[in-house]
Amino acid sequence: MALQQVWKRDRWEAAGQHTFFGVVLTLSVLGALAGTDLTTGTAVLLIGLAVGIAAWYAYWIALPGGADRPPLPYLAGALAGWVVMAVVDPALLPVAVAVLTPYWLRRAWWSAGGVLVLGGAWSWQRFTTDGSVGVRTLTGCVLATAVAVTIVCYVATLDHESQKRQRLLDELTATQAERAATERQAGTLAERQRLAREVHDTLTQGFASISMLLDAARDDLPPDSPAARRVEQAMRTARDNLAESRRLVLALRPAPLERTHLADAVRELTARLTEETGIEAYTVVTGRPVALPPSSEGELLRVVQEALTNARRHAHAVSVSVTLSYLGDLLAIDIQDDGGGFAPAARHSGIGLITMRERIGALDGTFAVETAADEGTTVAVTVPLPIEPSVSVTVAPAPAESVPATGTERMAAPAP
Repeated sequence: MALQQVWKRDRWEAAGQHTFFGVVLTLSVLGALAGTDLTTGTAVLLIGLAVGIAAWYAYWIALPGGADRPPLPYLAGALAGWVVMAVVDPALLPVAVAVLTPYWLRRAWWSAGGVLVLGGAWSWQRFTTDGSVGVRTLTGCVLATAVAVTIVCYVATLDHESQKRQRLLDELTATQAERAATERQAGTLAERQRLAREVHDTLTQGFASISMLLDAARDDLPPDSPAARRVEQAMRTARDNLAESRRLVLALRPAPLERTHLADAVRELTARLTEETGIEAYTVVTGRPVALPPSSEGELLRVVQEALTNARRHAHAVSVSVTLSYLGDLLAIDIQDDGGGFAPAARHSGIGLITMRERIGALDGTFAVETAADEGTTVAVTVPLPIEPSVSVTVAPAPAESVPATGTERMAAPAP
């Protein structure tokens, strides 16, 4: 809507400018042609010059759509035609007003200066023609020049204020659009959190209760009996689904980031992986941790989650390490496992890798996967840090008694 209003305003402004040019040029030429001592040859010459100036104006101003900054070739050619016309017949001095038409709005000072020069030229012409300039004539010239300059400046001021208001409207529109986007994002996050709470309070709690009941039922059954084996299978299925529901909750709502920052949240992920699977998982942090925008940290956390899930499901790894390196203007994250890996030639892009690549691409980062058969897999991620970083984050060190069997945090000394 705002762009349409600007287009309509510019269109009417250009139409008014072209009309003013045509009216001033036509009246000036008709006034000169009304002279009693004008010969046919001179009249044809004046008409030809007027048509030439009109064509010159159309070529440089009207056809391009009315440039905000009239080109210098237009001014030079139009003034040359005006000078010739004024020399042929001084009555055509007002044609300069038409020549200056494109500058009235965009170059107010130029236009005002041109009007002053025109007034001086007209007074000089009257003096050279009559031999003197009367007080009435001089006063009329001064008043006419003053009125013309005032009109030029007033019109330019109106246009300036109009453009200023339009800029304010554009800024308001942009602010409203940004606010709407923020509200949509906030609504999306709120809905994800609501779904995460629902899954946690229903499915997760239900699977946990089923696991406890099956565990109690197994203790009441004779060991190695068919019923005990079936209960054991059902219990494993319940625990697997419990783990899946927990991962779903983490994917919908990265809860660790609500109370900690990225490094601590990654440490919780590796600790949880060790607790649930027995895989030796740990986190290494080097450099001075810097807080990224919450949305960026959420995307990075989900990438780490997906990489750890792949290591858990497909790699059959014994150990997994996550390294976060804060390198001043860059954050590098490496997720490395010692699993089976895969041959790059036989590699196929799963939805997980595609999603991770898209998330990192949205952060203007780089994403790479290094792997070989029976040599493990490394997911390498780099994202730029803010030029003016946020407040440094203090990452809580891992408990002294932590060991790889329960998930550990290996902290490197922060950069000085």
